[in-house]
Amino acid sequence: MQTIFGFDSIVRDWPETTVCIGVFDGMHLGHRSIVREAVDRARAEGRPSVAVTFDRHPMAVIAPSNCPQHISTLDDNLAEMAELGVDIAVVAVFDLAFSRLSADDFLQHYLLGKLCAREMVVGHDFALGHNRTGTTEWLSERIPTHVLPPLELDGERISSSRIRDYISQGRVNEAGRMIGGNYSLSGSVTRGQRLGTELGVPTANLVPIIDQVLPAPGIYAGLSSVDGRVYSAAVSVGFRPAVPDAGFAVEAHFMDYSGGDLYGRTISLEFVDRLRDELNFESLAALKQQMNVDIERAREVLVHHG
Repeated sequence: MQTIFGFDSIVRDWPETTVCIGVFDGMHLGHRSIVREAVDRARAEGRPSVAVTFDRHPMAVIAPSNCPQHISTLDDNLAEMAELGVDIAVVAVFDLAFSRLSADDFLQHYLLGKLCAREMVVGHDFALGHNRTGTTEWLSERIPTHVLPPLELDGERISSSRIRDYISQGRVNEAGRMIGGNYSLSGSVTRGQRLGTELGVPTANLVPIIDQVLPAPGIYAGLSSVDGRVYSAAVSVGFRPAVPDAGFAVEAHFMDYSGGDLYGRTISLEFVDRLRDELNFESLAALKQQMNVDIERAREVLVHHG
């Protein structure tokens, strides 16, 4: 997949394209259906498929105080697009000037002019241009447009906002079903208090690299890939009440890991299922005992999930 950052970086070498466009945060099942439809239609017509997304959430510019937290990183979203067979991904720079473009200017200058779009594939709630005046009906009157209906799972509409709600409630299993895979948090491993090492259960302290939504405080079963190998993990999210002045942290114990330290490395941590609420303990010995119980429980859950 060719990735182009900014419409001004486009050097056009195609006569026409099929284009889908959206924020695509999290690339959930609904997003994937839109992208897959665009790819299939492009291939049927023998033209390149183009997925247009943004370098930030539009709300970060339009209404920063209401901007939602990310579900995934831009790199992860682009990787999903590549797996779905997208030929060209365009990452538009969503700044104040871009937010003020009229729907007609966006269509004429960027979609028709820069991308040579001959058909569009969008979701049911899509709109483009300043004040979202370019509705699906408006777009359909100007270019062949395929509007996909909302996708449901067990009678519930799949949406980024619903997925964020599930994650923030700790319902990572339900969020994962809508995503079509485990919810993944990307972060840099930093030095913590090393209490886990002292207790014989070393942990990696993860600091998110972007403002991603965090699971509710609690203990989770998870997975992480380190140097090409996938490790099972028991993950703690929260304030660690048994440790005075510990503060909030996301910590993961990787089972059977025997490599070097991970400090300074960026890793992704997948949340598979929630094990329990965060608890307080009367002593560090009691905490250690519970940590070992959590590790075994996480191992069992991960075996069950395959």
